[in-house]
Amino acid sequence: MYLSVFDIFKVGVGPSSSHTMGPMVAAARFLEALRDGADVIPGAGAPVRVACRLHGSLAFTGKGHATDQAVVNGLLGFTPDAFDAEEAAAANTALRDSGVLRPDGLPELRFDPDRDVIFDYGDPLPGHANAMTLTSYDARDAEHLRVVYYSVGGGFVLTEHELNNPPTNDTGAVVPYPFKTAAQMLEMSAASGLTIAEMKRKNECTRMDEAALDQGLARIWQVMRACMDRGLATGGTLPGGLSLRRRAEAIRAHLEEERGRNLTAPHTINDWISVYAIAVNEENAAGGQVVTAPTNGAAGVVPATIRYWLDHVPGASEARVAEFLLTAAAVGGLIKTNASISGAEVGCQGEVGSAAAMAAAGLCAVLGGSTEQIENAAEIALEHHLGMTCDPIKGLVQAPCIERNGLGAIKAVSAASLSLRGDGKHLVSLDNCIETMRQTGLDMNTKYKETSLGGLAVNVPEC
Repeated sequence: MYLSVFDIFKVGVGPSSSHTMGPMVAAARFLEALRDGADVIPGAGAPVRVACRLHGSLAFTGKGHATDQAVVNGLLGFTPDAFDAEEAAAANTALRDSGVLRPDGLPELRFDPDRDVIFDYGDPLPGHANAMTLTSYDARDAEHLRVVYYSVGGGFVLTEHELNNPPTNDTGAVVPYPFKTAAQMLEMSAASGLTIAEMKRKNECTRMDEAALDQGLARIWQVMRACMDRGLATGGTLPGGLSLRRRAEAIRAHLEEERGRNLTAPHTINDWISVYAIAVNEENAAGGQVVTAPTNGAAGVVPATIRYWLDHVPGASEARVAEFLLTAAAVGGLIKTNASISGAEVGCQGEVGSAAAMAAAGLCAVLGGSTEQIENAAEIALEHHLGMTCDPIKGLVQAPCIERNGLGAIKAVSAASLSLRGDGKHLVSLDNCIETMRQTGLDMNTKYKETSLGGLAVNVPEC
């Protein structure tokens, strides 16, 4: 399946693309399935009630990720890309007062969020660690429609049928540069004389005109930058029970005070890179609007790297942000296609590791790197995240996730810089590295894959 730049970069809400955005999308899709009626159980009466059962990682860390609330919002008709917090709050109040959903085109449906969203801590479903079952019932309390959804990372959602019956080919327009591996990407770039971003642009333009593409990319960067600016200007404590103080505002203020001092240490630039990422992920943890890059948990790495380039590298220009994003999306698509970007499937190597690879590739591109150097930059960044576990304390996308984005962005910058010191020739290919990440994820113990059953999540007892 062809993955668009807008599949990799999606506007949504925090704190998690797989545990918040995905379940919201799944619940909204269930309403569409009810309206369609094609898969209704034979002999069932009209639907009068709905319920949701969360499985695997969605159950174990669902409270910390607000998964139950995301399901409710989806059943109320909200979607991540157009989410309005005030409207959602009013709709939630009305639901709790009435106990009834009133979806467009459907009869009233009884639904009690406290009773009808069930956290199932038993065995996970076989398809993916992030699973949820949505069921409607008729007046006899017999099942009317039952659909299993898998939230497979980055806000992507598949039904059980879709997961088990993937399309054999892409039914959309045929793209001129259909690279599915980094090796193919290198070959096509050499044969065409085009950069990765130029090939990606031509692929995208089989589905939209160039003006729409540029408008969409501009919006992605605008949302990223606005999220970062909010985080840099907001203090206080993050929600969720860890009493974690937001630090980006204070760090930014200290860095601003140090500007122009002759004795500022060179490594202070790492603090700027980190604070940009921390600002984004503090906004994500607070439930703000973010862009999956490629996930919410790793949303700070790419925008922090772009902001570092724009604000601190001579010659940088916002006119080339689209080139950065297209290059990054090409790498993100390779990782998702050939491994995973889901922390619940392969650990945080699939989230922050993938984001760092994408950011390194994008930065290398706008700094003038060749296709070989860009592939090398992505490989360096990903290689040095291999084996990273996902062990969020109290199931919240806060610790270690927020700081981890800062370090991921620093690694991305270092990887791009290191690759530019060479000629692109290197021992471990990006394809080898992606396959290693996939295999490592398969071997990784489940308690280190976004279940909060191991690692820091069990070694910070006061939480």
